[in-house]
Amino acid sequence: QVQLVESGGGLVQVGGSLRLSCAASGSIFTINAMGWYRQAPGKQRELVATITSGVSTNYAESVKGRFTISRDNAKNTVYLQMNSLKPEDTAVYYCNADGLLLRLHPFGSWGQGTQVTVSS
Repeated sequence: QVQLVESGGGLVQVGGSLRLSCAASGSIFTINAMGWYRQAPGKQRELVATITSGVSTNYAESVKGRFTISRDNAKNTVYLQMNSLKPEDTAVYYCNADGLLLRLHPFGSWGQGTQVTVSS
């Protein structure tokens, strides 16, 4: 009932930048937290960054100072600006959101993922 569509992934050289976007649509009453997670080959999915409706943010230690998460509540969209990219940032990046549907039922949804590849 809530769809998350990511965009902005791709291939970039070490030290480059990318900006990911994730737009939520559906029978949404309100979105609480939105976030980005990533999964590299052979590894577990890990948190990258989250942002609450009150724009409080949380980052993984490995991306602090390089990545910035933001959101546009009017567009139900979350962004991830990634700078100074490293080969270890290579992964599939997934968007996540939780909140309430129009009937005030809680929801939690994942996007389909977008590939980020950092080449050296």
